Amino acid sequence: MLTETLVASTRTVEKKANATPAKDIGIHIHDYQPNPALKSSFKKSSTQPNCLAVNATHIFTAQADKSVVHVYSRERGNQEAVVPFQEKVTCLALAGKYHGAGTLVLGTQGGRLILWELATGRQISTPQSHLQPLTCLAVDPTFKFLISGSLDSSLHVWSIPALLSFSQHSQIGSSQPLPFTPLRTLSNHRAAINAVIFGHSASKANFAISAANDQTCIVWDYINDTVLHTFLLASSPLCLALDPADRAAYAGFEDGSIQILDFYRTSSLTHPFYDPSQKSTPTQPPPTDRWPLPEASSSPALCIQVSYDSTTLLSGHENGKIQTWNIAKGKYNIQLADFNLPVTNLLMLPPTGFPNAPTPNIKLHNVVRPRYESSLNSGSGGNADSIIPSNYTFTAQFTSTLPLINPPARYNDLDEALTHPSFPDFMLEEGIAELAALNDPSTHQQSNDEADSFRKENAHLTSQLDDALRRQREAIAKVLQLEQDRFRREEDDAVKKARKKRRRIRMMEAEERRRKVVMGEAVDASDGNGEMEMVEDREGEADLSSDTDEMSSG
Repeated sequence: MLTETLVASTRTVEKKANATPAKDIGIHIHDYQPNPALKSSFKKSSTQPNCLAVNATHIFTAQADKSVVHVYSRERGNQEAVVPFQEKVTCLALAGKYHGAGTLVLGTQGGRLILWELATGRQISTPQSHLQPLTCLAVDPTFKFLISGSLDSSLHVWSIPALLSFSQHSQIGSSQPLPFTPLRTLSNHRAAINAVIFGHSASKANFAISAANDQTCIVWDYINDTVLHTFLLASSPLCLALDPADRAAYAGFEDGSIQILDFYRTSSLTHPFYDPSQKSTPTQPPPTDRWPLPEASSSPALCIQVSYDSTTLLSGHENGKIQTWNIAKGKYNIQLADFNLPVTNLLMLPPTGFPNAPTPNIKLHNVVRPRYESSLNSGSGGNADSIIPSNYTFTAQFTSTLPLINPPARYNDLDEALTHPSFPDFMLEEGIAELAALNDPSTHQQSNDEADSFRKENAHLTSQLDDALRRQREAIAKVLQLEQDRFRREEDDAVKKARKKRRRIRMMEAEERRRKVVMGEAVDASDGNGEMEMVEDREGEADLSSDTDEMSSG
């Protein structure tokens, strides 16, 4: 059975007279399916929106208005570390596989990025890239691109491999600032950025969506720095979520309502983001696509997430409640939980319970505290021919046997086609071969010969089918004739039995009549008809026997 779990974090506020929040509890792990229930919790945490990250072994939270990150161990169920930084951390995101050792990316109040390799402790800081504090971070499914959003209304696209590369750092002296610059800047918004998310595709056609206080949501081709579509909203969205199949996006608002942004509402034959007629025209969703909260539960929606099966949307609100929405019906459903503190972050964990699920090769048992050392970032301290320092150590736990140098193929062609980022090589080669065959004259001649062969084979099969149908009709006629003969015989046998029975009755009556004559008893006049009827029965039986003989001889 599949189990779906969510992680929620809250922000500490001054206690109200009618509120009784759980003491110091700031992180809640809550089962959602199949049976909603609180699973576990962690204390001493207070987070702003976009300040929660989770992997299979740890939970990371940037503390509100502080320059520290709390690290919690999910296996041991306690706080593992309190990691200080030089600036206040305003947002964070995790770059790496869920069951692996990744890199924690932090956005600071000073407008810079900090990258922390969790298994090595290596820390990299960029120069100030935004003019104001960062508000949100997003990592694409390939873990190659990062988008940072800020109060200065700009979005920066970064290359994660370039930020983590040793070669770039070794080209400069350790006393000079690192030349970290974003790949491109997306600057169509006119107000502070509140949220940014990536699509789920691993191909180069993936997109990103951003929401800002200028009451717009913009869909980006972040690789080519192109605006694919713009949604005009009635108010400023506070948070975003994306359908698992990339069919629609959802935005949460100050009044607690949810707006669906349907990507396929138009009847265009091409994808709406790449249709020239739709690309340059902003879209204003209809009022019916905005789902209101009940008046009694109205509160700003600070975070939203979509369930794995795309049927339910969950929203965390300022009043501490987690609400659920029925996506198919487009309306509010029920309340899932009430934590009495503002729910600032919601994350849906990957579902568990799949049969034959792959086992991860490594596990991050403990994080390595970040340390900024010149030898780890400048490439010095190692061999002259090496750009990786000698004291660069990766610390993790192996959970299975080491993979083979040349592992056997685990997937067939169908699996490879379904999971490949674009098109596998074998599909491209087959397609090119088919296109080349269309212009080959010998191929056309071969096709004509094959067509003649098929026609002859079809004619032969048609004649065989006609013979089979004729034999079938003859067999059916014989079966019907045999059934008719059997029915006649059964009918004649029934008539004979009836006449024999009647003759025996008449014979008994005749015997009774003779006994009465001998004994001198009175005899009825009707008793004399028995002998006549017996004679008639014998004549009828003779006629029936002759008819049966004639039928048998025929």
